[in-house]
Amino acid sequence: MDISLVTIVKNRRAALLNMISGLERGAQQPAELVIVHMNEEAYQLPACSFPIKQRVVSSVHHLPLAAARNAAVSFACFDHVIFLDVDCIPASDFLSVYNKTFNNRDVLIAGRVRYLTAQVMEKENLLACMKEYSIPDPVRENVDQYPYELFWSLNFGCSKSVFRQIGGFDEFFTGYGAEDTDFAFAAKAKGVPIHTINAMAFHQYHPSYDPPMNHLVDIVSNATSFRKKWGIWPMEGWLAKFERAGLIKWSEEDIELKRMPSAMEMEKALKLT
Repeated sequence: MDISLVTIVKNRRAALLNMISGLERGAQQPAELVIVHMNEEAYQLPACSFPIKQRVVSSVHHLPLAAARNAAVSFACFDHVIFLDVDCIPASDFLSVYNKTFNNRDVLIAGRVRYLTAQVMEKENLLACMKEYSIPDPVRENVDQYPYELFWSLNFGCSKSVFRQIGGFDEFFTGYGAEDTDFAFAAKAKGVPIHTINAMAFHQYHPSYDPPMNHLVDIVSNATSFRKKWGIWPMEGWLAKFERAGLIKWSEEDIELKRMPSAMEMEKALKLT
């Protein structure tokens, strides 16, 4: 079966090269790799055994995640599409596992993710030993079938018909946070089943924040939009941490952004492993 693998990119060239290397090592390769650059120019990539298409999405928003994913589907040539986060390296059987599921059913498919720490990213045999070097996702590791609430956009797939049935990603969500949970809730509302498979991807370490204070404004905006649309708050753990830090005032119905984090608060939230 021909499968389009799509990814969206912003300032992640090194991670993208690792992803491509992982795809090259796979037992099955995609029929094409579609790369959508968000507010950055396309750049030269090494020759591969599969075609690579690069497109650019320009936006007033720094990270137009929803719009970029929708664009990626429109650029894809084939009916079955896998969305893989640019920070992820696929396991050698990644495409093969997806292929079997695409052959058997037409559902929203969720893959699995393990994490590569900062310490292992420099190992020369990283791609050959990712399973041994990685650590599990603490929330999903022991969940056989993810509920809609645990769906994430790091590793998932569906046919274009399923994507259209769901309605694609809601581009009212303009930055980081909740746009993938909204997509899963839309799938549930449209009666699209979600099925979790053992297609493993390994997330490469990059500097990030817990809570993600660098995305505070987007998270507040998108959480408010999600609450109005679905009647519940998403990202409650992050919102609670923002409130304890005095960054927001969070009530049952509303969020007020009180201030931006200080440089010291940002430094303390930075994850170094």
